[in-house]
Amino acid sequence: MQNRYMNFLFFAGAALFVAPLSAQQTCESLAGLKLAHTSIASAVSVAAAGNIPAHCAVKASAHPTSDSDIKFELWLPAAGWNGKYEQVGNGGWAGNVPVAALAEPLRRGFAAAGTDDGHTGGTAEWAMGHPEKLVDFGYRAVHETRVQSGLVIQAFYGKEASRNYFVGCSDGGREALMEAQRFADDFDGIIAGAPANNWTHTIAGHLWDERALLDDPLGTVPVAKLPAVQKAAVAQCDLLDGVKDGLIEDPRACHFDPGTIVCKGADGPDCLTMPQVTAMRKIYAGPKNPRTGVQIHPGFSPGAEGFPDTWAAWIVPAAQRAPAQFGFGNTFYGQAVYEDPKWDFRKLDFDKDVAYADEKAGPVLNSSSPDLRSFRARGGKLIQYHGWGDTAIPPQNSIDYYELVKQFMGKFMDARSDAAKPVDDFYRLFLVPGMGHCRGGGGPNVFGNGGTVAGATMDPERDLVAALDRWVEKGVAPDHLTGTGKDALDAAKTLTRPLCVYPKVAHYKGSGDTNDAASFSCVVQ
Repeated sequence: MQNRYMNFLFFAGAALFVAPLSAQQTCESLAGLKLAHTSIASAVSVAAAGNIPAHCAVKASAHPTSDSDIKFELWLPAAGWNGKYEQVGNGGWAGNVPVAALAEPLRRGFAAAGTDDGHTGGTAEWAMGHPEKLVDFGYRAVHETRVQSGLVIQAFYGKEASRNYFVGCSDGGREALMEAQRFADDFDGIIAGAPANNWTHTIAGHLWDERALLDDPLGTVPVAKLPAVQKAAVAQCDLLDGVKDGLIEDPRACHFDPGTIVCKGADGPDCLTMPQVTAMRKIYAGPKNPRTGVQIHPGFSPGAEGFPDTWAAWIVPAAQRAPAQFGFGNTFYGQAVYEDPKWDFRKLDFDKDVAYADEKAGPVLNSSSPDLRSFRARGGKLIQYHGWGDTAIPPQNSIDYYELVKQFMGKFMDARSDAAKPVDDFYRLFLVPGMGHCRGGGGPNVFGNGGTVAGATMDPERDLVAALDRWVEKGVAPDHLTGTGKDALDAAKTLTRPLCVYPKVAHYKGSGDTNDAASFSCVVQ
């Protein structure tokens, strides 16, 4: 692995010295651009259409190894370039260039690019017998896209981008942290949403949930019961932030037991049978090593069970539909780890099999290193966010990683060095009550994540990219964001709520409109 990695760095670096690229070129002439181990398939001028501005669309493929075919696409504004570059991340197993995500940064004036991570298809079948493709997916494709896109930008505009940003969620969040850890010079600013950075353990957690629901057929929880579970959890913990609003601001303070709604008599939609209670308890608790008792990964948080795109989409099976967790768990272990299409999830050993996955795939896929010294030293800024209603990646995972970084960086505190600065001088975490995986769910879940608000305003309080850009350019760190959403108790009403920088949480001041962010302050509980 080490030799392969060093060879890759040599060739990636060599790409920077292929040819002088200072002279500005036309869009179509970029098709003839010579880049190391990279071929440009097309460079086409695209006229403005709808809300997508005119741009030069460049499609290319990088081949850093004989088994690599990393496709990427770069959109270059034909006019009004802001001088900056934004690279977008992937989701799930990737397998396609996320071209839809390029539209928003293009509208804002960014040159924008994305990659397919070196393969096609939404499972891990491509990994069977192709270890180099696993490396491409793990980290090489994103870095190659950054290097080669930078050269194309220089050729087209006659100068380098003044700032380079990466924005990703889920697998894209994993990619974001991987860049900060492995390639500190690639990006000036990074947004990591709901990162699957502890990939091997996150996927083990998916199979833990599948086993919890399916090992005992009586333990499968019907989707129709999820609103009752959420109602019970919220009833117990809603007032912890000082206001009754149908949301649990910080579920860590909520010690909800699904046994409180166990059926007293006949089974019904508003109660859980005892086998269902057992299954729910396992999901909240998260996977543990059966031999050592050590926690493998956090469990999921109470309070969003009935929101759209949460438990029903990711955890709980329904008629003729397997939840997303089941798909990721089985494809990872069956295809990427054991490379056996007949692998049976019921045989998973949460001791030996998890350790084997860590050994085989962890060094390539996991971006869990707390060593961000190089990224901070070069002035990089990192914003991380996670929804408390996330049912793909436990939100506690983001807290655990932040605290790990804080602990690691603290070891190097020295008044004579930059390490003496607090971690939040370059790294800030925001947790969003009610929000699902990357978006959706309930609560104040709209704040520029995933391009869900009009980017033309670039309001740094309501837009992540704007907040990151201001932090990088002007040194103004975001101390809170403002989220917008629907009132959980009355969907006809809109709410705004401060999203506080961790470890602070929003607390009602005691007076004022409970749907107005101004009625809340950020406090440490």
